[in-house]
Amino acid sequence: MLHITIFCNYIKFHTTFPKIVVTFLNKMSQFTLISLLFITINLTLYAAARVAGNHHNNNGKTTMILPLYNSIPKNASRRYLQSSRLPNARMKLHDDLLRNGYYTTRLWIGTPPQRFALIVDTGSTVTYVPCATCQQCGRHQDPKFQPDESSTYHPVKCNVDCTCDNERENCIYERQYAEMSSSSGVLGEDIVSFGNLSELVPQRAVFGCENVETGDLYSQHADGIIGLGRGDLSIVDQLVDKKVISDSFSLCYGGMDIGGGAMVLGGLSPPPDMVFSNSDPGRSPYYNIELKELHVAGKMLPLNPQVFNGKHGTVLDSGTTYAYLPEAAYLAFKDAIIQELHSLKQIPGPDPNYHDVCFSGAGSEVSELSKTFPAVDMVFVKKQKLTLSPENYLFRHGKVRGAYCLGIFQNGKDPTTLLGGIVVRNTLVTYDREKDKIGFWKTKCSELWQRLQLSGASPPISAGSEKTNSTAGISPTVAPSGPQETNTSGKQNIELITFSISLSINITSLEPRISELTEAISKELGANTSQVHLVNFLSDGNGTLLKWSVSPAGSATYMSNDTATDMISRLGEQKMHLPESFGSYKLVEWNAKLTPKRTWRQQHIAAVLASVLAMLILGLSAGGAWYIFRRHKQQSATSYKPVDAAVPEQELQPLQPL
Repeated sequence: MLHITIFCNYIKFHTTFPKIVVTFLNKMSQFTLISLLFITINLTLYAAARVAGNHHNNNGKTTMILPLYNSIPKNASRRYLQSSRLPNARMKLHDDLLRNGYYTTRLWIGTPPQRFALIVDTGSTVTYVPCATCQQCGRHQDPKFQPDESSTYHPVKCNVDCTCDNERENCIYERQYAEMSSSSGVLGEDIVSFGNLSELVPQRAVFGCENVETGDLYSQHADGIIGLGRGDLSIVDQLVDKKVISDSFSLCYGGMDIGGGAMVLGGLSPPPDMVFSNSDPGRSPYYNIELKELHVAGKMLPLNPQVFNGKHGTVLDSGTTYAYLPEAAYLAFKDAIIQELHSLKQIPGPDPNYHDVCFSGAGSEVSELSKTFPAVDMVFVKKQKLTLSPENYLFRHGKVRGAYCLGIFQNGKDPTTLLGGIVVRNTLVTYDREKDKIGFWKTKCSELWQRLQLSGASPPISAGSEKTNSTAGISPTVAPSGPQETNTSGKQNIELITFSISLSINITSLEPRISELTEAISKELGANTSQVHLVNFLSDGNGTLLKWSVSPAGSATYMSNDTATDMISRLGEQKMHLPESFGSYKLVEWNAKLTPKRTWRQQHIAAVLASVLAMLILGLSAGGAWYIFRRHKQQSATSYKPVDAAVPEQELQPLQPL
């Protein structure tokens, strides 16, 4: 009753309604007023919905009328308010799964942006990088994050929703992982950029600024981790909560021959033949699938389907290298594989400390492995099936050429089924969190965007413009992407140089001397050691293929054309004089990534640069000094560490929303 009186008084004194309308309202019954009020509200909401709906109808969408709720729960808002036309962040993946144990992507934080190589991890919920204040951080790929040099950085102040430091000033985070490594530090907020291949513009996000790291996190080459798991601090959750991407992301890991790959934060149109499994967020805090059967060579393993449902169920974790099965499933799988390999000889593994199951005599061509090793089928609910190629369950023996080992192990006494990155090599995996399902599509991840177009699915965006060159028939690799920056003079210069060289020294002798080699190359190119970074190195026979990147010096965002031309010329003309102990080297390929908006003069310089280098390489080829390095990833003897209980990364304590 009081509400109706207030409504009438508001109309009397705060509108320009004619007096006759006010008189009419005063004489109306309370029931009629209530009805009028209800109709008015619904008509208003209907009109608003029609306006919003008309916009979508122009794009072929249907009108959606929202219910009359006072507020929409957090999870529901993701389902009702997300648009399929939202932008996404298309990002490249780098490194190699079995050489490094992980894949990384590039993220830029701060103003001006500071670049970091971060491990892609669906089992972690926090994104963090080493902080300038860190007293216990290892030497990583890039310099530590400098909060004082970013004009947009703000620490997350202590509040009731987070764990605070001892001074009760800032929020902190702490994370501990299955291999007994850990990370801790303070939480900060800054501008995060996703690279110039992304539609998504830079966004403010909360991340961890590390002060202490231990174990593998201390010794790894990568700078930190990008957390893609479920949680308020996850980069995915933060972008979804801002309503700048749809509630989905995708990963595509490269294969045994070609590493790298692609990542998409946000939605993409799935290929028509993508295979899906349900993923229940209430079943586990991790991304799970409903695995029911395993088939080897078309024969179903004699297992109770519940064997894949223990503890956390069947979990996908991109931050784990291999796969781990419960004891019964592992023994059945191993026996079935052995029974199919009558023509191969079982041999000891590369490391005597571990009882790897390995086989020799298969040959070195990955494309031929399916002629020797059986296909493995993962069967989901409703008989949806994902077929695994040999590269999805094998890794190369580090000491015997043409030998391979099972990359699927027993998960100790833990009943969880843990599927690491090896299982989804050359597979597009879409984590559709909005619809609680995960999709799988077999593809060559190095050709993902072209294959998506051929399949009839819409690619996320068109590719950016990058200058790429290759030599002697070697396929070029795309240079890492970064925020688009132009120098203050308006002229376009070179943001990054990447190049691959082959050395005649074998990988075993070379690996402990990488720092020495970096210093030698830096000196020969006239660069600082902080500019030259080893991206990857691979073994084949008695030689080693190494991929390097050269970034601008200091805080600069570009190199001059003269500097870049001199560096590449020294490489192409064999003018680098490395110590004799490293053997001879050959330039395999090079990439020069230029700043955007090239002028005619800059394009001309780039074309001349490419022509000069092509002539140099042709000259070397004619002289008999060139050979094509066959790109095969080689598994080292100690590049993995079985864990006692392989489970996704565990958090020391839950963190409430900030």
